[in-house]
Amino acid sequence: MLISVKWLNALLNPGSTGPISADDAERVLTFAGFPIESRTPLEGGDERLDVEVTSNRGDVLSHVGVAREIAAATGRELKLARPAWDPARGPGSGDKVGAVASLENLAARGCPRFTVRVVRNVKVGPSPAWLVSALESVGQRSINNVVDITNYVLFELGHPTHVFDFDKLAGKRIVVRGAHEGEKLQTLDGKSHTLKAGELVVADAERAQGLAGIMGGEESSVTAQTKNVLIEAATWDPPSVRRVARRLQLRTDASHRYERYVDPRTTAEASARVAQLILEVAGGELMDGMLDEGPALPESRTVRMRAERCRALIGEPVATDEMARLLTALEIDAHVDRAADGVICEIPPFRADLLREVDLIEEVARTHGYARIGVDEKMGVQIGPAQENERALRVIGETMAAMGFYETITFSFVTRDEAALFLPQGMRILSVDEARRPGQPALRPSVLAGLLRCRRVNQDARVVADGGVRLFEIGPGFQEDTKGQSAEFRALAMLIDAPDAQEGLRRVRGAVESLVVRLGGAAARLHIESCKPFTAADREGATASITLNGQKCGALRLFSDAALKFYDLDVPVAGAEIELNALLSLWPARVKAAAPPAFPAIERDLSVIVDEAVAWASIAREVERSSPARMEGFAFVGVYRGKQVGEGKKSVTMRLRFRDEARTLRHEEVDPQVATVVESLGRAVGASLRK
Repeated sequence: MLISVKWLNALLNPGSTGPISADDAERVLTFAGFPIESRTPLEGGDERLDVEVTSNRGDVLSHVGVAREIAAATGRELKLARPAWDPARGPGSGDKVGAVASLENLAARGCPRFTVRVVRNVKVGPSPAWLVSALESVGQRSINNVVDITNYVLFELGHPTHVFDFDKLAGKRIVVRGAHEGEKLQTLDGKSHTLKAGELVVADAERAQGLAGIMGGEESSVTAQTKNVLIEAATWDPPSVRRVARRLQLRTDASHRYERYVDPRTTAEASARVAQLILEVAGGELMDGMLDEGPALPESRTVRMRAERCRALIGEPVATDEMARLLTALEIDAHVDRAADGVICEIPPFRADLLREVDLIEEVARTHGYARIGVDEKMGVQIGPAQENERALRVIGETMAAMGFYETITFSFVTRDEAALFLPQGMRILSVDEARRPGQPALRPSVLAGLLRCRRVNQDARVVADGGVRLFEIGPGFQEDTKGQSAEFRALAMLIDAPDAQEGLRRVRGAVESLVVRLGGAAARLHIESCKPFTAADREGATASITLNGQKCGALRLFSDAALKFYDLDVPVAGAEIELNALLSLWPARVKAAAPPAFPAIERDLSVIVDEAVAWASIAREVERSSPARMEGFAFVGVYRGKQVGEGKKSVTMRLRFRDEARTLRHEEVDPQVATVVESLGRAVGASLRK
């Protein structure tokens, strides 16, 4: 923000110390949190300061805002020139503005308030010397006396305004509306713009005459021939202004302020100030009243600050009365609540950044002086234990690394074709505007997309690893259903080279099982069962669902030829993806300690012949359900296919383990239990004992 020191002194009562110098202004503003980026000497002993202003302090984008900060820090008084008449109405004499002009606000959400005043019989011409000097001091060139007034008020109050040649407005009418698709507008800089539907414009009865909150139109500009002037003072929705200004690459002093929020309650004052100054420099008669359209004005906001909380945060024993004084100096209506030892503050319209108690505490600290707040030479830090989820994530990373996996971090944006590969049935691609992410606008539906890209990079770099390249990532995936409900999930994805398809699937399954046991212990119930492909990236007949403790939470798969071709991979790969919350819920493992068994176990290898379509998961589920006496556990051993078992059949071998805690079992004692298992498998999956 460019500030003239001479202009500042015109707004400040010099008091006993006299006008403020550029050096003093720099010192005061720097300690108030507004450092000076540069200083430029001007003619007549003036000096221009380039003040650094944070994005939340739109009120300081004005001479009044900067002068207010100086007044609060130095004890000076702020003096503002105000019209003798009520800004909300008008001078109270002459014709009513509503008799000659009309206003319609059709975009109340984007335009919280729009006001109109009319000044007739003005004499447009060169600006007086004081006005030219003031504008030049902040780097502005003079145009004419009427237009210069709007620029002067912008830099004085921080509230943009605009003036139209009233006689050029069709129907003597102002309409605030959304633009029509393809509507044209030539702005004051001489450039023509093609607007998109819904972008806010200020129009007359026929066409757009200005870009809302950014720049007026050339067609209705004030020139030397102008006789009657319409004054616009409005407020606009910051995101709407920012979006249009960015698309059109049209950033102005007005849009810079509107993007940081201008309160609608300050609009009438800014409009009145423009009208007052136009009457002084260009003459004319101000019509009585003001057209005013928009929703109800926001109510004043009251924030309570606890004095003890303030002292605790800033670390200084500031008295409660002093807190109220410091806040009052900033024109915040502050009253001490002695019963509760606090300060009740009514927030002024120009301080939209003050929302919470901590915001007021920051103001106290800032105006009290950061330099007066002591700094301890040592800082005491008490380290608490890590949260369980963080510990579980650490365990996941350690376990995956121990199994030979390398962790990756990949980008969440992919091409639409890539996203379609991993899109489950009934879901839609979630994407952003193509202009923001050219070529890759889609958010990935699966973390595996990033791992496959990473595998391609390793292939191009000719990376070779014992047992094949192994990658994993913990990251987000994004999907949207047909109703437009979007969902973001976090998942663990892993990838393993699989030159041999069966071996690759077994390795992925083994990695999943090892991870589940590490997180949840022996009590965790993991089921992996063959199923139909979920997406186009899954290979038919090589996809399995993952269920943890009864909850389906992921899938294990070989990748389809279409996926391998898309990523141009030379070697087949296998992968798995599991919802992270399901894994985290396993931690910490429920571990039971017990003495080693006192007596040996008996193990029996059992081979049964089943149809080729019968999955191991179905066999394991039935063995668990039969639960024969003294069976301690069982495990998969292998599968045999050949002439001995017949066409369309396979032999599945499992190992059953039996134990009695009180004595040593004899082999004939477990024969009935084995027979029970064979009988149950026969009923459930059509199994027969292999001879």
